Amino acid sequence: MSTSAQAPEGGALSPYAVYVGHLKAGRLAYQYSTLANKPVFFPRVLCPYTGQDCLEWRISAGTGTVYSTSVVHPRKGEPYNVALIDCDEGFRLMSRVEGVPPMAVAIGMRVRFHAHAADTDDDDPYPVFKPVH
Repeated sequence: MSTSAQAPEGGALSPYAVYVGHLKAGRLAYQYSTLANKPVFFPRVLCPYTGQDCLEWRISAGTGTVYSTSVVHPRKGEPYNVALIDCDEGFRLMSRVEGVPPMAVAIGMRVRFHAHAADTDDDDPYPVFKPVH
């Protein structure tokens, strides 16, 4: 599925603004290079493979596999995991897996996307994942 967005004034939104708009709507969006036939993530203006303006927006199914995981033990606060997620569409992103103890996140675990709402009006939502049971 592909989609595009425009600013209300008719000017183009930045790639990051389009991405955040999709997150606010509960969707995980990524770009796809129509010349290189490859997914692209993190959002960019030009294709990193060709240097051309050939990127279109697509919506991920939101499923993927944990590629790597690590547990962070902050001085104050509870431990949490940081994970690299290989989405089924072929792109990888850094996120975290919620809904299980940090040490229970395992390489190869199947996960599904959820948008974590912004904590304040100044923050943007961000993608997190939960295990697929």
